[in-house]
Amino acid sequence: MLPVRGRDGRGARRARILGTRTAWTSVGDGDFFCPGCGGDRNYQRLTGRRRLTLLGLPVLPRGVTGPVVECASCRAHFGADVLDHPTTSRFSAMLRDAVHTVALAVLAAGGACAPTSLAAAVTAVRAAGFQECTEDQLGTLVEALAADTGRLFDQPSGAGLAIELHEALDPLAPHLAPGGREAILLQGARIALADGPYTPAERDVLATVGAALTICSTDVTRLLAAARTPS
Repeated sequence: MLPVRGRDGRGARRARILGTRTAWTSVGDGDFFCPGCGGDRNYQRLTGRRRLTLLGLPVLPRGVTGPVVECASCRAHFGADVLDHPTTSRFSAMLRDAVHTVALAVLAAGGACAPTSLAAAVTAVRAAGFQECTEDQLGTLVEALAADTGRLFDQPSGAGLAIELHEALDPLAPHLAPGGREAILLQGARIALADGPYTPAERDVLATVGAALTICSTDVTRLLAAARTPS
């Protein structure tokens, strides 16, 4: 039987004769979270120059392409915006620092650190990754914050405290699912409730935490009420 020489056959021959090739150049490297591998990996940031090829040989320039991010493990290419996602280790550090900052802010807003509040704060901070945290350490930090005359803890929504909370929470919020953002707020609420009902200062701090985590005010109110309900 004679071979069939239809349009598909002619197209395949043309593809073998004419094509494009990209020559990649590395312009940087580092660590990133690879969505292909699903873990922290090394990467190279690449820019490319495309050329028209004839019989596999480059003959004419066809412009530039990229930049792209190439995973050193799976060799997959991704857009440069993939670097906006923190690595697993960086994400863990951001979460740990956020919980620590919220705990300190709530304790400071409550005034005198009651033993029950300190115990609740230590439990939250240890669970977030500061496993060596102690009640004495947190108490000392709260006292140091209270001694800072640049902060007014009777007005916890003031600029100083709000800035610190936003600095810790703003970079983290986009990478948390809604349940994760709510969990941080609930941890702060339970610290505040450990020694009794919310004080106005504690409510203000928790409202600031909710805003920094992009939780709407209606949901903040709902979550603060839910935290009072025994699980």
